[in-house]
Amino acid sequence: MSRRSGGCVRCCLVVFAVLSALCVSGPAWYWRLKKAMGSGENASSSSCVPCICDCPPPLSLLKIAPGLVNLSVTGCGGDDPDLRREMEKQFVDLLTEELKLQEAVAAEHARHMNITFLEAKRVASQYQREAEKCNSATETCEGARERAEALLIKERKVTSLWERRARRLGWEGE
Repeated sequence: MSRRSGGCVRCCLVVFAVLSALCVSGPAWYWRLKKAMGSGENASSSSCVPCICDCPPPLSLLKIAPGLVNLSVTGCGGDDPDLRREMEKQFVDLLTEELKLQEAVAAEHARHMNITFLEAKRVASQYQREAEKCNSATETCEGARERAEALLIKERKVTSLWERRARRLGWEGE
């Protein structure tokens, strides 16, 4: 049952794909064939009557929106003194102001980098001190371990000596 319905679904999908392809490419083929057929008919007919139409001329952008042609609006911001002052600045003044702004941004960036660098140095110094403390503690522990090992060896020798003496005197051990 499911195999049969799977085959039906597959068949429906194939039909749908073919119909979709025809719907997409069909109009282009139709117009191409119509144009090919139409050019054959025009060649066989003696003359074609010219088209007579009373269409108005197309509207130009200048007639639709005259302000958009030169992309400048002359009266915009005329009452605002700040805007008027900005618009009157010379190109060199604008470039100078831009350079000053870039210098300010660069100075702020350098200050931030210096602060970050100093913080990194402080943290690195702190880690270095912690590492030195750790090394010192490790050396102290290592020295104590070596002394304890030497004392243990010495104690084993003394124990061995007393055990031998005890065996000579008749002690049998554990």
